[in-house]
Amino acid sequence: MRDFVTGPRNFRSQPVDPTSRPSWFVRVYSALATGRLARLVSRHLAWKLDPLLLRFTRGRLATTLIFPTAVLETVGARTGARRRNAVIYFADGDHLVIVASHAGSATNPGWYHNLLADPEVVFGGVPMRATVVDDEPERRRLWTLADRVFPAYSTYRWEAGRAGRTIPLIRLTPRSTP
Repeated sequence: MRDFVTGPRNFRSQPVDPTSRPSWFVRVYSALATGRLARLVSRHLAWKLDPLLLRFTRGRLATTLIFPTAVLETVGARTGARRRNAVIYFADGDHLVIVASHAGSATNPGWYHNLLADPEVVFGGVPMRATVVDDEPERRRLWTLADRVFPAYSTYRWEAGRAGRTIPLIRLTPRSTP
């Protein structure tokens, strides 16, 4: 376990080994996440429940259970209102990476549109700058890591691709606060 120290908040995440296969438990739990019921819960309930669970348990519990999850705070692109969504993340060097999978649906999640409009976000209480990864070799490398963290991403990519959508990868870089 390594601490990704970003000021007042430490993100604890296992180093991601791109050459090793996820444990059987991670694969089984991830396979359950691709089921119809799990995706229905994720799209309609978990996104509302997880920010509360994470806040009340100080970041220790979300409906994702075994996957590293934190709250992404964005500003609504149209409303200007603060939006909070729980997202799975992983560390990549000095950055964190999140995936706008929306459980493989045909559309990007709302928080993705918000961070495009204003890339200054807060993740796990830490001010960050969000950058969409467009470089294809870098995307392939990051997908290898992402699939090790949450194997369901491969199913989500396939389903989003069938709908004509490419799932965005977002790199979060800590920013200094004034």
